[in-house]
Amino acid sequence: MNQAAYAAVDWGTSSFRLWLIDRTGHVLAERRSDEGMTRAATIGFAAVLQGHLGAVGAAADLPVIICGMAGARQGWVEAGYVDTPAPLAAILAGAVTVPGQSRDIRILPGIAQRCTSAPDVMRGEETQLLGALGNDAAGEALVCMPGTHSKWAEIRNGTVARFATFMTGELFAAISHGTILAHAILGAEAAEDRSAFQHAVVEAFKTPARAANLLFRVRSRQLLFGGSPAAARETISGTLIGLELAAGLAKGAPRGNLTLVASGRLAVLYRLAFDTLSVAVQCIDADAAVLAGLSRAAAATWTR
Repeated sequence: MNQAAYAAVDWGTSSFRLWLIDRTGHVLAERRSDEGMTRAATIGFAAVLQGHLGAVGAAADLPVIICGMAGARQGWVEAGYVDTPAPLAAILAGAVTVPGQSRDIRILPGIAQRCTSAPDVMRGEETQLLGALGNDAAGEALVCMPGTHSKWAEIRNGTVARFATFMTGELFAAISHGTILAHAILGAEAAEDRSAFQHAVVEAFKTPARAANLLFRVRSRQLLFGGSPAAARETISGTLIGLELAAGLAKGAPRGNLTLVASGRLAVLYRLAFDTLSVAVQCIDADAAVLAGLSRAAAATWTR
């Protein structure tokens, strides 16, 4: 049986993912749960981590590399930020040790954009960038990382020059459950309507200033002309994603080497949105990217 070299953890606000990795980078075991930062802050970060390490039979001295919200101010140990322009190599060098533990546990820092006109922060996505591009990638790239808070990052020669966060996923949840449009999408859980989604993407991309009006049309169209709950839901989704793409692909942003880092349904939706707008994009699985980034960090930390 292969022996684990380290454990890699992606600790989000509401999710926890752990991989047991051998010296060749092969995944020996995996654990997932909803014990993200919010729950772990109550249960105890050390207790959550040890529970999962014990479940996969990790040795008592196995080192652990962590990215994500465990390093936030409200997390386990604050890992701080690397300021833009942020060399991805600086992420590797900035890992913070968790004190008082019997094993070596390191948490990677995030990235901060300390610009008064466009302040922004990311935590976790920097590790996806490490995995997707490497820390010494030459040339320019524009990377879209969808999620509850989607990130768009401009990379120049291995350095995050600037980035922007869009609350697309959170807005979709809020609009779908906390506004009058909640009635329009009842019963749409298992259904899809690609045509409605694509039409909404195009409309929002062409006329982003009409965003609030485009969203209300979901209700008025259903009242006046009928339509399925699936069409309503996909219209909301397409409108919000179209708005995000309108900003992310605005004049002045690099259009070459566009990379989408996503998985699951988000990967399907964003790829469809880019295709609808005839924008070429290469896709990288988000889970694979974060795992590759954590592996780079582990190699830099324990093989120096």
